[in-house]
Amino acid sequence: MAALYFHIPFCKRVCGYCDFMRSVKLKYIPQVLEQMHRELERESGFLTDRTIRTIYFGGGTPSLLSAAEIEQFIAHARQLFDCSAVEEITVEVNPDDITEQYAAELAATSVNRISMGVQSFDDDCLRFMGRRHSAAGAITAMERLRKVGFKSISIDIIFGVAGFGGRSLEQTLQQAIESGAEHISAYHLTIEPQTRFGRMLSRGDISQVNEKLSEEEFLSVHQALTAAGYEHYEVSNFARPGCRSRHNSSYWTGTEYLGVGPGAHSYNGEVRRWCEQSVEQYVDGVEYGSESLTDLDALNEYIMVSLRRIEGIELEYIAQRWGEQVANRVMGRAKRFIECGWLVESGGQIAVPAERFLVSDNVISDLFEGC
Repeated sequence: MAALYFHIPFCKRVCGYCDFMRSVKLKYIPQVLEQMHRELERESGFLTDRTIRTIYFGGGTPSLLSAAEIEQFIAHARQLFDCSAVEEITVEVNPDDITEQYAAELAATSVNRISMGVQSFDDDCLRFMGRRHSAAGAITAMERLRKVGFKSISIDIIFGVAGFGGRSLEQTLQQAIESGAEHISAYHLTIEPQTRFGRMLSRGDISQVNEKLSEEEFLSVHQALTAAGYEHYEVSNFARPGCRSRHNSSYWTGTEYLGVGPGAHSYNGEVRRWCEQSVEQYVDGVEYGSESLTDLDALNEYIMVSLRRIEGIELEYIAQRWGEQVANRVMGRAKRFIECGWLVESGGQIAVPAERFLVSDNVISDLFEGC
């Protein structure tokens, strides 16, 4: 099975930390949506597997689209692919876009999962990040979505924000749990040079948390959410039993996916490609960058994404696809990490303990083949 991703790059305001492909030039929305429909039609043959399991609208801010515009993309996908077995259709939303009317309109579409960018339940932290909503607004949005029948809601939170750990993070975690969200994505703040935070950091106007505090806050998130019954199944993702993100999981398990829109990426098992055009460039014609994955690339990518998940690496799978000798070499390189507790091995699987996910990158590169 495969996945579809629609990237809606528009935002009313750019958050201080955001380095995703986005634009505040909302006047281009109609032209970009028109081009996205053309791209979907033209590039549908990129996938070798034409049975779609999940559809995801990300951004940017997909909730700037009307419910009808979202449904039009879903209907178009049904014309081009076998969508009879679709399990999950997700739309990312901003809390302040969720009016009672918009919630009801979304509920009348094929969408069955909502991913809401909350980021914090501390109003001071929200203002610092440049968010458009308040903590109370996020809670109200959740209530409206529940009222119209959404039973699968994910929320995003951010930790590792200098000055907003401690009680602020505690408050956010407590409210996130009390919200009843089926899924919580908890991301450590990363400050990229081209963002507003990056420019502030270079001027010395803000600081970053140090490595020790990062690990402490990560552990606080892990402990609070797992104690509340969430499964920590990937570095940044926690889910109630049976509520993992099927779409995001497809990225971590080598599933094919077609991305449509400026900023979207695609993968068909052999070729990875991406569109990095601005919205102005995109409406004039779509161009891609691409790379073909070698067998070695595929192996190292499997190691990388697998060690970010609680299931870890399956040595038998490596042996079947890349050979017994490769599997033995990977196990040999893993031994010293198993001995010191950075990895665990059970039943032919090697995994990073969930409480150590934050430092998994220190292990992953050492397990790569050919490096």
